[in-house]
Amino acid sequence: MLNRFDDYPIHQTTAPVLHVETASPNAYNRYFFNGYRRDGSLMFGAALGIYPNRGVIDAGLSVLRNGEQVSTLASGRAPLDRTRTEVGHLRVDVIEPMRTLRFRCDADRSPLGADLVFHARTAAVEEPPFKLEQDGRTVLDYTRVTQFGSWEGWLSVDGERIEVDATVLGCRDRSWGVRPIGERAGRGAPSRRAPQFFWLWAPLNFDGCGVLFDVNEFADGRRWHGFGAIAPVLLDGMAALGEADDGTAGTAESLRQAAQDAVLEPPIPMRDAQYVIDWEPGTRRSAMASIILEPFGGIDTHIIRLEPLATFHMSGLGYGHAEWGHGCWRGEQASVDWRWRTEDIDPSASSSIHVQQLVRARWGSQTGIGVLEQLVIGNHGPTGLSGVFDGAP
Repeated sequence: MLNRFDDYPIHQTTAPVLHVETASPNAYNRYFFNGYRRDGSLMFGAALGIYPNRGVIDAGLSVLRNGEQVSTLASGRAPLDRTRTEVGHLRVDVIEPMRTLRFRCDADRSPLGADLVFHARTAAVEEPPFKLEQDGRTVLDYTRVTQFGSWEGWLSVDGERIEVDATVLGCRDRSWGVRPIGERAGRGAPSRRAPQFFWLWAPLNFDGCGVLFDVNEFADGRRWHGFGAIAPVLLDGMAALGEADDGTAGTAESLRQAAQDAVLEPPIPMRDAQYVIDWEPGTRRSAMASIILEPFGGIDTHIIRLEPLATFHMSGLGYGHAEWGHGCWRGEQASVDWRWRTEDIDPSASSSIHVQQLVRARWGSQTGIGVLEQLVIGNHGPTGLSGVFDGAP
C-alpha cells in the first residue's frame, strides 16, 4: 500500500514506506519525552507509539507534582498516514526534525491538558544498536536517539494551569525496531531462562552540555549494551537551569559564555562508561548513584554523583502496565485516566519496578539536573539483587 512518503527517495527496502522490513508483531516506532523543574516540584513524561504489524497506536501523558502522579492514556487503530501522529486526545507534531517538536493533550477530554513545545539544546545522540537474542529468538533489535532540550507552553492538572518556560528542561528519545509489546498471549513457548533484565539510563542536563549514560547487563554483570557521551549545547539551544544552589539565577551573559566555551561539535562518545549504585532498602531504585565516564585520549575521568529528588513511575505511561501495556488492541478508540499518591505505591510491585528518578547531578563544580531511569527484573549479582522483584536487603 502506498503512502505519500513514497514520493521521496527515502526507501530502505523494496516495499513501499508503509511496510516495515520485519514481519515481527513486536515492530514498533516510538516518541518519548520528559521534563522537570530543577527543584523537583514538577516532572512530566509523555509518549506515543505506533506498532505497524499490529495496526495499533497509543499515547500517554503523566504528571508528577505535590506527591501525586496523574495519567491519561489513549489507544486506537493506527492511521495509514504516518504523518497523523495522534490518537484520541493526545498528539505529537514534528515542527522541525531533530530540533523542535510539539506535544498536545486536550484538557476537555481528560484531567490533564498540555500544549508543550520541545526545543533542542544539543544535537541528537545516536546510541549503539540494542540487540539481544535468547533461545534462538530475537528479543530486542532497535535503534534509539536521545536529545536534550528545554520546554515552553503550559500544562494543566484538574483545570489548574501551569506555565512552562525554558527553565523546564528535559530530554526526548526516538526509538524504532523490535521489542516485546502487545498482548502476552500467543507468544509461543516460554523462555528457558528465569526473567532477567538490568537497565540504567541517565540523561543529564548541565549549563554547557548534556551527559548521557546507559547500560544493560546480564545477571552476572556481563554487559550486552553500554554507552556514554557528552553532547555540547547548540548556540541557539541555551536554557537556564534555574536557580543555582546559592540562590543566584543564570544570566543571559553566562549562558552565552557557556555556549562559546562549549565545543560546538557532534556528541563526544566516551571510551568507557561505568556506574556505582546503592539501592534504597526494600526497593529496586537508587538511594544514591554515580556514573563514571572515561574519555578517549587519556583525559581525566568524569565522575558525576546523582542524588534522587523524586520518583516518576513509568507505568503511568503504560510501560509494563498489566492492563494498559503498549501495543495492545483495545478497539477503535479507547482511553483511561488514573492517579495515585506516591506514598501509597508498593515499591516491590511489578508495576513499580520501572521508574525514572529525578536527580540532582554533581560534576565537580557544576550542578545539573536529569533523570536516572531504572528497570531491574530478576537477579543482578554485582548490585546484590535476587529474586524477580524482591527489594534490596
